[in-house]
Amino acid sequence: MRKIMDRVRKPQPLIKSAPNASSQQESNQNTKPIDNPIEKLHAVEEPQDSNSISLSITKNLQRLHQTFEESVDVTTREFEVGIEATIHAFIIFINGLVDLGAVNLNLINPLMNLDRNLEDMDTMALIKERALSVANVKATHSFDDVVDAVLSGDTVLFMDNSRTALIASLRKSEKRTVDEPKTESVVRGPREGFVESLETNIALLRKKMKNPALKFFTIKIGRETQTEVCVAYIKGIAKDKVVEEVKQRLQRIDTDAILESGYIESFIEDAPLSLFPTVGNTEKPDIVSAKLLEGRVAILVDGTPFVLTVPYLFVEGFQNSEDYYSRPYYATFIRWLRWLGFFFATFAPGLYVAITTYHQEFLPPALLASIAAAQEGTPFPTMVEALLMQTLFEILREAGVRLPRPVGPAVSIVGALVIGDAAISAGLVGAPMVVITALTAISSFVTPSFTDVGTLSRFLFILAAGVSGLYGVMLAFVGLLTHQVSLRSLGAPYMSPLAPSTISDLKDVLIRAPQWFTLTRPRAIGVNNPNRQKPNQMPSPPDNQKGKK
Repeated sequence: MRKIMDRVRKPQPLIKSAPNASSQQESNQNTKPIDNPIEKLHAVEEPQDSNSISLSITKNLQRLHQTFEESVDVTTREFEVGIEATIHAFIIFINGLVDLGAVNLNLINPLMNLDRNLEDMDTMALIKERALSVANVKATHSFDDVVDAVLSGDTVLFMDNSRTALIASLRKSEKRTVDEPKTESVVRGPREGFVESLETNIALLRKKMKNPALKFFTIKIGRETQTEVCVAYIKGIAKDKVVEEVKQRLQRIDTDAILESGYIESFIEDAPLSLFPTVGNTEKPDIVSAKLLEGRVAILVDGTPFVLTVPYLFVEGFQNSEDYYSRPYYATFIRWLRWLGFFFATFAPGLYVAITTYHQEFLPPALLASIAAAQEGTPFPTMVEALLMQTLFEILREAGVRLPRPVGPAVSIVGALVIGDAAISAGLVGAPMVVITALTAISSFVTPSFTDVGTLSRFLFILAAGVSGLYGVMLAFVGLLTHQVSLRSLGAPYMSPLAPSTISDLKDVLIRAPQWFTLTRPRAIGVNNPNRQKPNQMPSPPDNQKGKK
């Protein structure tokens, strides 16, 4: 076959001079009909499209070597197909991304021991259907598809005298095991968490919802990284307009790299300059499944366990997956504590500065005397003390997070105790300020979704209180509240169902209503199917009187 390929007819020039009669007669005498199908295949001219695969296996191999030049992890393996070794072929893959045992067993071995007539015009189709024992095999005629497949961890087969390449999925399955996420631990509920593998994360969602209406749309983003991003939604529940808007925003992203879902978040959020997040994120499949069932859209990014969800509302920061696995009364009480903790974490230092500086009449005389005695001799004003202690707390918290895990908690605890006690003993700050800082720190841990928002707002309220007292705090609060009401997340009002108020959705804001009472999905998001379940499912004891005569 190599000899036949070398006799491929050269293409004629596009512009030729008119031949005379003698030359025309000579040409007719030398021209012979091509009866051999292999020769007919060779007689086809090379395609003009530079993205097409060449008939020459040598040209394809040279082109791949030029594409992956100085890439030591890219491996090629040449061999002869069939027992009689009638066709030359080669495979290309990246060493470390493929399962070498599967390549040898399911790809090379069946091809080298193939006992069939390969003198056929459709050899690739024969091999795909009869020879390869690989579950996922697809054919391509595009050289760019070949390069993308190799970089994604697939194995590509080229054969002589064929413009078709076969992409076989024989990727290595080494990945982090599915375990409980460190950032969202629960007492009661599933312990599964997303991992860095996109295929595994999709499988976790499919495991939760065995529904053909669960759809996945994939797109590659990043000119250099070519990161695979997946959009998940439930067709028939999620609003079509929201799904299309998410796809359009992702397709508009034109950047060189996507290394984590935070990159995607910064490109698709509605208010990129706002303090408040309009895109949610989680590591738990049960949370994503619940949000999908409410009509939201999830965005999964290959290489990260954090999945984005949109639309995202402000009240979602006070909800936890464990609320829906516990009894509604205790879950409602815990939800009230979250709102109270967020209030303390945001307003406590500012209110303390405003009252002790401008509005001492609000305090009982005994408490005012105690605070005045504690602050006597301190060199800084109350506002400076608050800013100093809050900055010191943020430094300690960042140190505890960045240090190695066995050392981090010890540094945070020891640093807070030693530095706080030393600051009081040295007379730099008063004891009440240390108490306020500790209360603020503990309260900020109750709502981890708003840690960054609470920290920045806290400093804002301290500055406003130091300048204008309670009037400054009120002006800053009204300004932030006005900004929150104006926000949107994929068209949904950010403060709904509080503003605008939706009565039917309030059953899952300050309280957690029983499951049998949750009849509809959130109307603020806008769903195609608002009904969640049938009414009148409140459980009741059996009527024992019916059995008596």
